[in-house]
Amino acid sequence: METHPHAPYYTPLPEQPSVACPPANLRRPFKGFALILASVIFLLSLVGLIINQSQEPLPTSPNNDNIPSSSLSSPSSKNTTSFSGGGMPRGVAEGVSAKSNPSQFDQEVSYNWTNAMFSWQRTSYHFQPIKNWMNDPDGPLFHMGWYHLFYQYNPDSAVWGNITWGHAVSRDLIHWLYLPFAMVPDQWYDINGVWTGSATLLPDGQIVMLYTGDTNQSVQVQNLAYPANLSDPLLLDWVKYPGNPVLVPPPHIKPKDFRDPTTGWIGPDGKWRITIGSKINTTGVSLVYHTTDFISYKLLDTLLHAVLGTGMWECVDFYPVAINGSIGLDTSDDGPGIKHVLKASLDNTKLDYYALGTYNPVIDKWTPDNPEEDVGIGLRLDYGRYYASKSFYDQYKKRRILWGWINETDTESDDLEKGWASVQTIPRTVLFDNKTGTNIRQWPVQEIESLRQTSTHFENVLIEPGSVVPLDIGTATQLDIFAEFETELLESGGEEEGYSCSGGAVNRSTMGPFGLLVIADDSLSELTPVFFRPTNTTNGTLDTYFCADETRSTLAPEVLKHIYGSKVPVLEGEKYSMRVLVDHSIVESFAQGGRTVITSRIYPTEAIYGSAKLFLFNNATGVNVKATLQIWQMNSAFIRPFPL
Repeated sequence: METHPHAPYYTPLPEQPSVACPPANLRRPFKGFALILASVIFLLSLVGLIINQSQEPLPTSPNNDNIPSSSLSSPSSKNTTSFSGGGMPRGVAEGVSAKSNPSQFDQEVSYNWTNAMFSWQRTSYHFQPIKNWMNDPDGPLFHMGWYHLFYQYNPDSAVWGNITWGHAVSRDLIHWLYLPFAMVPDQWYDINGVWTGSATLLPDGQIVMLYTGDTNQSVQVQNLAYPANLSDPLLLDWVKYPGNPVLVPPPHIKPKDFRDPTTGWIGPDGKWRITIGSKINTTGVSLVYHTTDFISYKLLDTLLHAVLGTGMWECVDFYPVAINGSIGLDTSDDGPGIKHVLKASLDNTKLDYYALGTYNPVIDKWTPDNPEEDVGIGLRLDYGRYYASKSFYDQYKKRRILWGWINETDTESDDLEKGWASVQTIPRTVLFDNKTGTNIRQWPVQEIESLRQTSTHFENVLIEPGSVVPLDIGTATQLDIFAEFETELLESGGEEEGYSCSGGAVNRSTMGPFGLLVIADDSLSELTPVFFRPTNTTNGTLDTYFCADETRSTLAPEVLKHIYGSKVPVLEGEKYSMRVLVDHSIVESFAQGGRTVITSRIYPTEAIYGSAKLFLFNNATGVNVKATLQIWQMNSAFIRPFPL
């Protein structure tokens, strides 16, 4: 295997790609009528010119010095507070987290996207609607042989608004069939949006769905819905309880700080519990209610938990994990050998945090194992583009399944032009990590392996310091990658305090970074490194960071490009290992069996279709790296309307 010809000079990972050059002209998949199409395009262009004659394109800067590069912490420049479409992000005035992105520039800039580029961005095996906007996953459940996913959806546009519950079903969590809408905003208590909710399966087979509605007075209330026909495997029709709302904000909670009820669980007294996220001043809180019928509720005087300074808690999730088990647990399970996960989506930061702890069902109080890694200040479910996650217990295969929303990082105008926005992650199983005892492990559901096609194996590939090695696998757009790395120290490694993911893949140290370059073109003008960075500390230990660097993922200037990552535990005797799912514009990366996970959202302009390649790289200064890989090409999932 040959080293990439650019490796000796280490130009493959420049500090910033040039954005001055125009995008390559890709051949459109037209197979006839070229003259007619050209005439139509000319006429449309002429009309557009007449309509927009007063608008001039923004000049392109001769250099890249004014283009910000995102880091692990958001910069404090004024540009981070401006949003496409206005000064306030979409959704904030309505009382939910921001649903539009900050602009990189004082005026909106757009790359010269082509239809071929937009088409390539659509995923092939992640769930997304045919068109328009999607956000939070809602009420996932398994019923009569079908997995059900509900989701926040705008049937009218590719931006947030008019939130309705989309509905899809699957036999295997991979191939999906779209169904008619489950619920639409048509009552006074949800006329401004049918927002996030959760399903609870009762022992007698009933299904109750609690969801947040935004009323005609913009008050967040909790509502009850249930299937019209439980014998229908598709659960096509849903009935809203005529006595809705069943819960309104208590007196000490503001009307826009009361949302996203959880799945219910039964306590030792036989009563059901639910928890709802909120805040009191700047303290994030989880309110607890008791109920016996999901219609009447009693608010407890005590909180399930609260953390100072974390702000509004959205999409709270609460569930048990077995300390020494390999299966998931029902939400009501409790007793010896069980810990409880408490997760909150932080409105202030748009990040999903979790912590492990102990739940006392008698007083309905949860206590974190490590107060220094409490909810909102410690571990995150995913260190990338990921929010509003929702889990459920799969009683069919006895596992806990986790969904998460992958939002866009381009502009609203780009989303409107391509006609869609947002994707759901591949469903993940969740287990307690009994090797570390301090974290959970997330892993793609086993069913994803049914999409594997041809595979290629590489054994002990040597990657010398400062080198890039191409992997001959053909097109690298849809992949399932397993990679293990071993290092050989070439020089003594002293203390290297200060190294982490910040600075990205170009920031060289003795022992890192090294890993993969995914969605990269041959010239390496676009690439997304997914990598490890081991670092010697002052106390003689070795810290390892797992990172993903989007800063050179696209030549498009308006796209937000972040460097994501965190520490990952690597135990004695373990090799550095990662699994990476590549699906066009989505890259989901799992380190050390899923202890640390990063989801990347990328928008390449050159590294698309047959030009998307895969490379190994080692940008350390003092170690040789050997890599062993198993790589599968992935088929597309069948995601279509149900033939009703």
